Amino acid sequence: MTESLARIRFVLVETTHSGNIGAVARAMKTMGLSRLELVAPRQRPDAEALARASGADDLLERAGIHENLTDALAGCRLVVGASARLRSIEWPLLEPPECAARLLAEAGEGEVALMLGRESSGLTNDELARCHFLVHIPTNPDFSSLNVAAAAQVLAYEIRRAARLAAGERLTETPRDLATAEAMEGFYTHLTETLVRIGFSDPEQSRTLTRRLRRLFNRARPDRVELNILRGILSAAQGRKTPERFARSDEAPQPD
Repeated sequence: MTESLARIRFVLVETTHSGNIGAVARAMKTMGLSRLELVAPRQRPDAEALARASGADDLLERAGIHENLTDALAGCRLVVGASARLRSIEWPLLEPPECAARLLAEAGEGEVALMLGRESSGLTNDELARCHFLVHIPTNPDFSSLNVAAAAQVLAYEIRRAARLAAGERLTETPRDLATAEAMEGFYTHLTETLVRIGFSDPEQSRTLTRRLRRLFNRARPDRVELNILRGILSAAQGRKTPERFARSDEAPQPD
């Protein structure tokens, strides 16, 4: 995964605000991407870029700064351009997950690039003509304005997600020592007895309540410790435990 991600470069064309360069670097680093190329930025990475990078300073330090797009794309076997607008020209169009999968697949063989344009106007038609595919993030049509750094974060996340899926990685929960069926039955018996003792339920008409409570705790699937806590609460409600057991003596013990 690391080798393929290292072959994916993000190319920013004529970025106006240096802070956006830093924000893109941060978006990339959080997703394991490290190759940033800048084409004729209005401002080179400065203090604002470093502040927005929030620890991705190394990406800014290594970022290539080029006078033209040809140099920034040198050696790339695949170029995908990000476009906020669906152009009238017919061009192969990808959604972010498809774009990520294609970039990763091609990165297994060589260098690839994802190109993002100016904050105000995106990429020109001539720049898009250098792309093999376009990627479009489907936003709210009534408010489709997406900051270049936000777009970079969406696309970087999709690349990371595709890489994790390809590697078979999944988020897993810490194994829990769940209460056994017999422990749950003991709890339900204790619960029913307590509800009757404290006057909450009628022992002759509590079957519907009991079923609902079973459904509630079966959904929760408490572990052994949680079940012990619940049973301790029931014992306290029955009067088996009193506040006096927490009493502390205000006087220090006197020496003999």
